[in-house]
Amino acid sequence: MRVGRLNAEDWARAALEALAEGGLAAVAVEPVAVRLGATKGSFYWHFANRRALVEAALALWETGTEEIIAGLLEIPDPVLRMRTLLESAFGDPVDSKIAFQLVSAADDPLAAETARRVSARRLEFMGATLEEAGQPPDIARGRAVAGYSVYLGMAALHRVGAVDEPIGAFMDLALSEMGLAS
Repeated sequence: MRVGRLNAEDWARAALEALAEGGLAAVAVEPVAVRLGATKGSFYWHFANRRALVEAALALWETGTEEIIAGLLEIPDPVLRMRTLLESAFGDPVDSKIAFQLVSAADDPLAAETARRVSARRLEFMGATLEEAGQPPDIARGRAVAGYSVYLGMAALHRVGAVDEPIGAFMDLALSEMGLAS
């Protein structure tokens, strides 16, 4: 719970937390208000309706991807860049849950389009990094898809309780499968 005046970003962050925990249906005004220790009146000060909150939350998640990529581009060595990406991704269970929840909610056009855009951007970045590390474009693309699939798959397996290992336990294996020394 936050103390002080809430802003639209606070609501969007709380909506992302709710989405990670319970999917798109969990992003409802009253439960998010309770999460923030706020009133529905505070919500309506910032958003016209639930859909506007969902849009703001998804925009925040997409912006976060761009911020992470911008930071990673500061790392000149592509192998270290990919390792840093995987450490960050595998170390952040909330992001993988959000990605999995959005892919699972693909019947919702906004969720589907956001998941498609973010996934495409992440795959593009991963493929370009693998190419920069010396892999041919077709191999780099395939390995990027396989690596991202492992990330989403681990989120799904954790969600249903099929695996106990932390997602990060597979980072070295993921690097190896992507053709990079660990």
